[in-house]
Amino acid sequence: MRKSEMIATFKSDIDTVWDVVTNNKDFSWRSDLDRIEVLDEVNFVEYTKDGFSTCFKITTKEKPYLYKFDMENKNFNGVWVGKFRETEDGGTEITFIEEIYIKSKVMEVLSHLFMNLKKMQNTYVKDLKVKLGEDE
Repeated sequence: MRKSEMIATFKSDIDTVWDVVTNNKDFSWRSDLDRIEVLDEVNFVEYTKDGFSTCFKITTKEKPYLYKFDMENKNFNGVWVGKFRETEDGGTEITFIEEIYIKSKVMEVLSHLFMNLKKMQNTYVKDLKVKLGEDE
């Protein structure tokens, strides 16, 4: 298992941040994605710019505090958790936790070369800050 945790703060209020993060119909702000196919209320598929797909199933959506989903593709399965907290100054703090289980020993070795979870989380936070107008 590989696990990465990141805490990020935003100037925007918790409802605004929640709405952006949980809106799978607007992925335009995500620099790593080509598209998202929304299948129903809980299932969606993300496609990277190079066409790689990952399936997601929302398991918890408690507005505006907790958003969790399972994820799976041909190389791994795992869980993503977003914990949202309002800060004293009216902003938002999110704790992102990602756990993945690589399906094969060969992919486990190779995944360290092409699947840097921390880098992926940093890209997500950077993109989110741009979307929220906080890219100073």
